[in-house]
Parts: sequence; structure tokens; C-alpha cells
Amino acid sequence: MAEEQEDTVAQTVTVIPSQLAPHRGVVILILGICGLVFAFPGCFCCVLLDIIPLACGIVAWIMGKNDLREMAAGRIDPSGEGLTKAGKICGIISVILAIVALAISLILILVQLATLMYADTS
Repeated sequence: MAEEQEDTVAQTVTVIPSQLAPHRGVVILILGICGLVFAFPGCFCCVLLDIIPLACGIVAWIMGKNDLREMAAGRIDPSGEGLTKAGKICGIISVILAIVALAISLILILVQLATLMYADTS
């Protein structure tokens, strides 16, 4: 009887890891890093380039948050927790940098427009 219970426990332990969904830590980290890489050229080149890091960062942030919650609940393989946290943090930083770059770009555009308008009146 005791041997049957041990076999059942052993079978249960071996079944649980195969039922976990795979982690997406690498994807989340790549998105976060892409957001960081594209955040710097967007600062001074073009307002449209600020959309790329913003999109990558938001996706990494949301996917990281959801996956970490699923890992805590035991539905996703927890071996990618470090990658997921790193990707989420990179995503948060890239969103902040993209918003700052977008604000600077818009301010520069407004200053340039004001300068052109002032030059036309004089």
C-alpha cells in the first residue's frame, strides 16, 4: 500500500513539469533590448522613430508582467524568471526613454515652428 502511494506521488511529480507552459523570457528580453536600442536614435532623428521603442517596451512590459504572474501561479515554467524580469525592466526603461524622447522631439518641433512663424512676420 505504501509503495503504491510512493509510485503515485512519483508519477504526479513527473507529470506536473510537462504540463507547464514554456516560458517566453527570451522573447521578452529581446523586445526590451530592442526598445532600449531604438530609444537612443529616436531622441534626435525623427518623431516616428520614437514609436518603435515605445511599442517594443510596452509589449515587453505587459508580457513580462503577465508571465511573472503566471509563473507565480505555477502555470508557466519558472526557469525563465530571470530573463522575464530583465526583459520587463528593459521594457519599462525603454518606455520612459521613448516618452522623454518624444517630448523633446515635440518641443523641438514647436520651437522650430515658432521660429519660422516669427521669421515670417519680421
